[in-house]
Amino acid sequence: MTHLTPPPPRICPACDGFASVAVTLGGRDTRGHLRTITAHCPACHGTGTTPTRPVREGARA
Repeated sequence: MTHLTPPPPRICPACDGFASVAVTLGGRDTRGHLRTITAHCPACHGTGTTPTRPVREGARA
């Protein structure tokens, strides 16, 4: 009997897998570093993937 491998995780359609980004606030701090904040995708909460739905037998695709 062959072992089935799980399908790869689905990429989030809202962020295309780029779930977290660094956004510059403009300007620099006293040490010369750019001031940035991290923004996460609201659809996948920063994971980059969407949960896979279990396949039910007899269900139409």
